[in-house]
Amino acid sequence: MLTGCATGPDRNPQDPLEPLNRQVSKFNEAVDSAVLKPVATAYQDVTPAMVRTGVSNFFSNLRDFWSFFNNVVQLRPGYAVDNLARFGINSTIGLAGVMDVASDLNIERHRADFGQTLGRWGVPAGPYVVLPLLGPSTLRDTMAMTIDTHGDLVLKTDDVAVRNTLYALRIVDVRSNLLRASKVLDEASLDKYSFTRDVFLQLRRSSIYDGDEPDADESKPK
Repeated sequence: MLTGCATGPDRNPQDPLEPLNRQVSKFNEAVDSAVLKPVATAYQDVTPAMVRTGVSNFFSNLRDFWSFFNNVVQLRPGYAVDNLARFGINSTIGLAGVMDVASDLNIERHRADFGQTLGRWGVPAGPYVVLPLLGPSTLRDTMAMTIDTHGDLVLKTDDVAVRNTLYALRIVDVRSNLLRASKVLDEASLDKYSFTRDVFLQLRRSSIYDGDEPDADESKPK
């Protein structure tokens, strides 16, 4: 049946690995149901909303620094200035990013990673892939992860215990923020795999071109 999905008239040309991707997706769902979702639910139940917001703000602030670098490489100076201003303000006045003072000052966040940067410069996405534990990606974004790790300030923490604690907390924070969305998806009468794939690919392409997708022959940023 899975082979039919990947070769039939309804197959998605961006997902030639669909049979394998579906199996990996099932594995990820099993891990999520057994470990991640229960932990994230408990975290949300016992942690005050103000604390959870502070944790999310802290990790988002760390991402702003890497976003600054990528927006520079993407030749988006306005976005880069916003990200650098956000990082500087929130890291100081915002107490290491726990408080999002920059948003109160109407300084927008423009998230960017190296996979997006490659796409901005014309590198094709390649086939859709589902990575074990990490979830939806593309061949381009998967290859870019090696570079993205160099911009991950959490992984640059020297103290191993602190680094592992921060890494685990970030995973729980991300999953807890997705609890409501995952509940809606679980209750909907649809193919979760196809829905997740199509939304992911659409959002990734939109993030590269700011919703203004170029013609097929365009390969460089505007």
